[in-house]
Amino acid sequence: MNSRDASPANIYYGTSQIEPRGQTLTAGPWSALFIDGALRDIRYGGTEVIRAMSWLVRDRDWGTCRPDIRDLEVDSHARGFRVSYAARCANPDGHVLSYTVLIECDADGAFECSAQATAQTDFVAARCGFVVLHPIEGVAGAAARVEHDDGTIEVSSFPALIDPWQPFTRIRTIEHALASGETVRCAFTGDVFEMEDQRNWSDASFKTYSRPLELPWPYTIETGWTGEQSVCIEVDGAPRQLNEVAALPRQHGESRYSEILIDLRGMDEPMPDLGVAIAPDEIEATLVNLSLLAELAPQRLTLHFDPVAGHGAAELVRFAQLQRRAAIPAVLECALPGVAAPEHELQRIAARIREAGLELTGIVVSPSVHRQSNPPGSISPPCPPLDEVYRAARRAFPGLRLGGGMLSYFTELNRKRPPLELVDWVTHATCPIVHAADDRSVMQTLEAIPHITRSCRALIGARPYAIGPVSIGMRQNPYGSRVMPNPQGERVAMAGDDPRQRGLFGAAWLAGYAMALEGAALECLTLGALTGPRGLIDPASSPARYPMFHVAAAMARMTGMDRLQCGAANPREVACFGARDAKGRMRLVVANLTPDPCAVRLRFAGGEVVGDMSVSTLDESSFEAARGGQIPVDCLSPGHGTVSLKPFACVQIAVGLTPFGRPMSAARHR
Repeated sequence: MNSRDASPANIYYGTSQIEPRGQTLTAGPWSALFIDGALRDIRYGGTEVIRAMSWLVRDRDWGTCRPDIRDLEVDSHARGFRVSYAARCANPDGHVLSYTVLIECDADGAFECSAQATAQTDFVAARCGFVVLHPIEGVAGAAARVEHDDGTIEVSSFPALIDPWQPFTRIRTIEHALASGETVRCAFTGDVFEMEDQRNWSDASFKTYSRPLELPWPYTIETGWTGEQSVCIEVDGAPRQLNEVAALPRQHGESRYSEILIDLRGMDEPMPDLGVAIAPDEIEATLVNLSLLAELAPQRLTLHFDPVAGHGAAELVRFAQLQRRAAIPAVLECALPGVAAPEHELQRIAARIREAGLELTGIVVSPSVHRQSNPPGSISPPCPPLDEVYRAARRAFPGLRLGGGMLSYFTELNRKRPPLELVDWVTHATCPIVHAADDRSVMQTLEAIPHITRSCRALIGARPYAIGPVSIGMRQNPYGSRVMPNPQGERVAMAGDDPRQRGLFGAAWLAGYAMALEGAALECLTLGALTGPRGLIDPASSPARYPMFHVAAAMARMTGMDRLQCGAANPREVACFGARDAKGRMRLVVANLTPDPCAVRLRFAGGEVVGDMSVSTLDESSFEAARGGQIPVDCLSPGHGTVSLKPFACVQIAVGLTPFGRPMSAARHR
């Protein structure tokens, strides 16, 4: 994005593509948001009972085939609604499948969806059918009753910690109780359904889908095939708060008020180091922008080295030049080829590192094949045992800290656990667009981060823990041969380049991520890159800092300070994280996670804020100045304590420290 792209959409999202707002449908206690043929936020009596439901078609690489929707009819009245449409989709091979969907809801009855699909040509797919998402808050750990396809009953519970495999299979119906006492029941027909714990990938949902993963995929749907499926949602018991009319979602643009309680006593948890990943093809651009790397001031460089991709001695030499010039401690992230014996491969890599003169403080070793996901029923490629890999790494790198875990996501760490006694820290990455890429789903992934860190801590105990690289765009597809192309700057699942990385949305999302790490006692959070599609700056524009750069720089300046406990009244809408040093100097970041303006009241407990608070605001008004590193700084008195946030705005509040960027003018009280 450049200065000519100064429309609100580009400022917020890094793209001029506008996401549809959808239509709210209501029927007595029921409500749902209908967007692009899918249902979101299905509520009963104002309580979310189903997060999303849609008919999905995935191609051989698990990319989503976008439907061309036609003949849409919506009939809505006080006691119910009916929606029908026809759709056609094509996969990248040019195969075509058509289907019709019918959605019906009665105020006194059930919420039902049915679909009929026909293959117009042979169609290669990884999935085709209804997908239903349960939310995680109030559901994780809740009792569940499952009726299987053979009529047997299983009384169990939704997993509290993240399940590496399918918690429930062969589902005909599944039901659970809400905290308010009602029972939610989902019934499925037309195929064999099972559930996976999508928190593994940082999705904030449990997903029920058809065609078990233990069956071969991708598979071919033959020309002329026709299939039908249905999903029925029922709620037993009257809603406690609303008997007739469901609580409607807030209208877009409507202002909100929120409150954040900040405990100044601290948590006895230091803020983590900030790292930045550098791939070989990003070295030159990073060298050109060393001044901005110094301004960001990360505590770690994570250098990505992949012999399978052809990386060798030349890349290590360039990494050494970068590390010397940047003067930042470096860790090498090594994808072990696994072709020869680990001892041979690692000794060869160690020799090349010495020859290149690359100074490292640590090395992460993970077999290359572990970057690919191996769901149930799939055949894992040959791989040496992990204890053999890490024993060989100890011998090859005797003076370095040794990291274990995955270069992909928590999913694979959860399934392929490293021998903890042989490693010094454990790591994995996350990406918020593995399964869905709409704005709502990306922000909702923040709800899953505490579930991931708690589950990882249950695996590794108090062992040092790092997460990264983290970016909105995906660096490598664990489920197919490629990341998805995105030349038009759209919202595309599994895309390598996501435009929101460059907008205010990305900055707010990163602030929410930092808030979600509270209590994880993380050693380091590594971001995706300095430059490139997963980076923090645009080297082609003078260069220019993306909004995310400023939030990352604030995080880097909090490193080692005592994290403050920040309790947002509505953490789905407002994020806050901060830290305080031994001298009482404090830094806070408050972010609006929504496209609607809001006012936030800051309340402090466990001590007093002495002196005025410097406030710098990163929003649509300061966006252009922030690209050059300059953000207006105001002064807020402790007694006032209320800040106004425009859509996706981030505010940094500092006491005794320098806030975002460089002040444009003298501070003024407000």
